[in-house]
Amino acid sequence: MSRKVKSVRVPEELSALDLSGLIAECEKYLRDLESATLLKQQGDKEAAEALLRARQLDLGRKIGMKVWEARKTYGAARLSRLEDEE
Repeated sequence: MSRKVKSVRVPEELSALDLSGLIAECEKYLRDLESATLLKQQGDKEAAEALLRARQLDLGRKIGMKVWEARKTYGAARLSRLEDEE
């Protein structure tokens, strides 16, 4: 059952997060889940598990990079605001 979200509180540091890129990575992960399911149905359980392990690590790394980039952008903007105030 789908639930609607009325509001989401996002830390100021993540205001520049690339949400479309984040969704694209999740879409790729879902496609890999489907591929792993097909592999498992065809009897290649080891290949399916290897694909999932590799893709989970990759997804975590890519999402972490997007969060880091948003934090970096926030830090640069904050630094420039502080320099403008002086």
